[in-house]
Amino acid sequence: MQALSIRLIASSKLQRQQQQHTTTFRGVSHIRFPIFHHSQFPATTCGRSRKLKRGSKGLTIFARYSQTQDLFTSRLQDSIENLPKLVEDIVQTSINTGPRGAIRLAQGIQAVVGVGSEWLTDVSKATTSTNSSAGLPTQLQLGLLSPLYLRKLFERLGATYIKLGQFIASAPTLFPPEYVEEFQYCFDRAPAVPFEEIQKILREEFRGPIDGVFEYVDPTPIASASIAQVHGARLRGSREDVVIKVLKPGIEDTLVADLNFVYVVARILEFLNPELSRTSLVAIVKDIRESMLEEVDFTKEAANIDAFRRYLESMGLTRQATAPKVYQQCSTKRVLTMERLYGVPLTDLDSIRSLVASPESSLVTALNVWFGSLLACESFHADVHAGNLWLLRDGRIGFLDFGIVGRISPSTWNAMEVFLASLASEEYESMASSLVEMGATSKVVDSNAFAKDLEKIFSSIKDLDTEILVATARGPNSNATAVSANLVVDERQMNALFLDVIRVSESYGLKFPREFALLVKQLLYFDRYTRLLAPNMNMLRDERISIVSNSSRSKNIYQ
Repeated sequence: MQALSIRLIASSKLQRQQQQHTTTFRGVSHIRFPIFHHSQFPATTCGRSRKLKRGSKGLTIFARYSQTQDLFTSRLQDSIENLPKLVEDIVQTSINTGPRGAIRLAQGIQAVVGVGSEWLTDVSKATTSTNSSAGLPTQLQLGLLSPLYLRKLFERLGATYIKLGQFIASAPTLFPPEYVEEFQYCFDRAPAVPFEEIQKILREEFRGPIDGVFEYVDPTPIASASIAQVHGARLRGSREDVVIKVLKPGIEDTLVADLNFVYVVARILEFLNPELSRTSLVAIVKDIRESMLEEVDFTKEAANIDAFRRYLESMGLTRQATAPKVYQQCSTKRVLTMERLYGVPLTDLDSIRSLVASPESSLVTALNVWFGSLLACESFHADVHAGNLWLLRDGRIGFLDFGIVGRISPSTWNAMEVFLASLASEEYESMASSLVEMGATSKVVDSNAFAKDLEKIFSSIKDLDTEILVATARGPNSNATAVSANLVVDERQMNALFLDVIRVSESYGLKFPREFALLVKQLLYFDRYTRLLAPNMNMLRDERISIVSNSSRSKNIYQ
């Protein structure tokens, strides 16, 4: 410290000029200078200007050292203050996890070793073929943190991490595009659980024989997802056809242990590196945890379904659309018993033509019902892919599976309305302004440049339209499988388009709320249905389609 400080006998004038920099060490006055130029010194010190000039680097280092020391001291103090809360969180989370945490740790190590071995084998092959480690692909250089191997690791770790992968794939506003694209593979069909295990869960939940509740349960599942399995059944007594959604065995325990582990890791990382708090890492993890835990509590899904059915009744829409009735007496936290609806997905063009004269009218109904639910219902359906949106045999639109729902704030919807209107009219300046209003940023955004970038992105939609129209026109009598195959290609292109919007927006410092990603993804689904069922219709301009505004929240726009 003494080597880096300069002891000066200064004139009174200099003392007045530099008074704010004066400190006292052992009764001796010292002056800590910032970076001085020799012209700043009065005549009494000019004779020493060369010496000061030579020592200016030392002064600069001292100033920076002092700032770094102050910053370190401040961070250390903050860390000490936050340490009790961190310890409390870790202890409480560990208690909630219990012994299942140790079991999952062993399974996690096994999964890491398995994928790690696969990575080492690929590296060996690549090195042999290129004879140089410098020429390795980026995926191999990143190791288990690369999108490919991280996705494989998630699949080995099981249901929780598959759901986490699906969350990543559905949240391009939160995660890098390379990971969003790779984790699309997590949506593939999950293997079915043996029927004997499903029967065991049913007996546990109903506390008795299954035939006391159901006259018949089909042992072959209708569908199998990462966390649940669906079987057809018939109720005893009323003999009504139902479907039972059963939580797969051990899923809840595994989910709690895994999510608690991820939360603790996020808390520790944010504690060790406070800069991560700016990325809202812990907040994102908490959002994921709450969202996924809601999905394994079927009482909450039942509440979502009931809310949507009330919305249909209050708006007079029960003749146009429906959601399955929930049989509360036959439902628990792990079992959801619902009315069985019969119909076809909105991608099955031939079957739809056999059910209704105008597929386009059915699509208009589906759009109006969904748009209306954005503000007139407690929550909106946030997963309207073809498996969850059907045309029923009676001509109504059926909304299925309310495990994933969204809730939109009025402010976000106001900006979203402007976005949709500008998208329909191709007014990219207005679109840019709405996205800036919706996104959180501390930067000043160049709206004109942003608008030009958006125009380049959305001009590619025309190419997508042409491709899909040609594909469907070639086979007017083709079966549903052929049509669906054409749509899969389109889905990847539309996802890429959405990612382009997010990527460009983030380059301007914009971060969007999760609701924006949910809304736009559903619009991409509806855009796909439009180009299949009503290729000449613009869903955002068509007068038959009502996009609800706040002012019409209480109005029945369908009468």
